[in-house]
Amino acid sequence: MTEQTWARGRIALVTGATSGFGEAMARRLVAGGAKVIATGRRVDRLQALADELRTPDLLTRELDVRSPDSIDALLPGLPAGFQAIDVLYNNAGLALGLGKAHEASLDDWTTMIDTNVTGLVRITRAVLPGMVERNCGDVINLSSVAASYPYPGGNVYGATKAFVRQFSLNLRADLLGTKVRVTSIEPGMADTEFSLVRFAGDRERADNVYKGVHAMSADDVALVCESVLRLPAHINVNTLELMPVQQAFSPFAVDRGG
Repeated sequence: MTEQTWARGRIALVTGATSGFGEAMARRLVAGGAKVIATGRRVDRLQALADELRTPDLLTRELDVRSPDSIDALLPGLPAGFQAIDVLYNNAGLALGLGKAHEASLDDWTTMIDTNVTGLVRITRAVLPGMVERNCGDVINLSSVAASYPYPGGNVYGATKAFVRQFSLNLRADLLGTKVRVTSIEPGMADTEFSLVRFAGDRERADNVYKGVHAMSADDVALVCESVLRLPAHINVNTLELMPVQQAFSPFAVDRGG
């Protein structure tokens, strides 16, 4: 299996393919010979990706995972050669704000839940029956180290990623007896648009998150996901947590003010 053929014969659906982990994974899958359905809300970015790669193996579709109608319309509208999806890369997600729970925006909380939890569940439920029927496939869900390690201001974002992790494990329980694999990928600091979105476009604040740190790139995370997909079919990676070397864990916080 060469670098150009490791994914040949596979059909992948990538959500959130307009930037970051999603775009990087779409590129790797196309380079590996897969047919890729790259989806997202920003049609101009999808078109730019298609214009750059110029391959019939890349199909772009507008998709808002928060919209049931958008999800319901996606699969029936796919050409015959893209219908037998056997890789679902659930990447669409976001963090909004870093305020304390009693000060945070309820609208931000709702948007994170609708995207990171409800949207992921809906698209998974749409694609999974076909994988089970064909008895093959990989579901890769993008969670976060925030699923396991709380931090101030991580409230609902961390909770949504904990859901993604546990949902992935429960899928594994339900899929026992099939050849469908499920993996929760849980990255730490990665220099993408993540912080720019979290801080509502404040570039200086976003850049400060990664200042002095050799953070992971989107392609670093995509490389790890590629390694999961390359494993022999009888091996399932349940959860995979990754961080840059310069990131670790803090001591417990203690309030000694009485």
